[in-house]
Amino acid sequence: MHNSITDLIDKCLKTLDSLQIRKTDVVEVIILAFLLYQVLVWIKRTRAWSLLKGFVVLLIFIFLAWAFQLNTIFWLVQNVFSLGITALIIVFQPELRRALEQLGQQNIFNSLFSLDNSKEVSARFSDKTVNELIKAVYEMAKVKTGALIVIEKNTPLQEYERTGITLDSLLSSQLLINIFEHNTPLHDGAIIVRGDRVISATCYLPLSDNMFLSKELGTRHRAAVGVSEVSDSLTIVVSEETGKVSVASEGKLMRDLAENELRAQLVEAQNKTQETGRFKLWKGRVKKREKNADK
Repeated sequence: MHNSITDLIDKCLKTLDSLQIRKTDVVEVIILAFLLYQVLVWIKRTRAWSLLKGFVVLLIFIFLAWAFQLNTIFWLVQNVFSLGITALIIVFQPELRRALEQLGQQNIFNSLFSLDNSKEVSARFSDKTVNELIKAVYEMAKVKTGALIVIEKNTPLQEYERTGITLDSLLSSQLLINIFEHNTPLHDGAIIVRGDRVISATCYLPLSDNMFLSKELGTRHRAAVGVSEVSDSLTIVVSEETGKVSVASEGKLMRDLAENELRAQLVEAQNKTQETGRFKLWKGRVKKREKNADK
């Protein structure tokens, strides 16, 4: 075993000595590093994270089998590997589909290079809408009225909008409370909010199949997480059993939010002011700029 490892190290060193690094090689390394980072971020957001840890353990086992010359085990691994790839594609088909959907929704060139002129991007919805949402949500929470409110951001939600009843009404706390009131025609399902308007009610949402969600969560919470997994929407849930307020975003569920915490989530989703116009080789998330009248 010692000789095998020594030979492997010698081969690697000889290979490194013979390498001639070009500019294109550096570019390739940067691109591959970026792609690897994006894949790891995607894996961590899905149940594939547990699989990755298991896969690392399997790779260590394979290396030990090769190092100790356990030929039978190594032969079995080589022959089963191709079947394993196919099985992984089948098992993780929903996650792969979501990853491709998210890739199609992003403008890759703009995410890397930004040449826009300086400008302010208008808010998705008004401050009045924020206040009306908070007022309605916590009034419903007090009397344990279940609610499911999906706020559309960049990803279009027409697919789910079509499953409900079209309203296209100006959002107000009274409207939301009336919609989710018990034994009313529109209280089942979710409502979709676009801008300052309630677009549709009684909408059906995809349920999350995340195995790490608490077993005590009901259909509303799983639907909220489900729609946040396939879009960038922000979903507010009021529990009918406990009256607690939760928010689902990016496949994660934040539970038992206080009023100020919900306001912070809504202000972030509001996207009120953005700073653009600076050339950035690697453009991260656009930072919000707060106007200060004294400056």
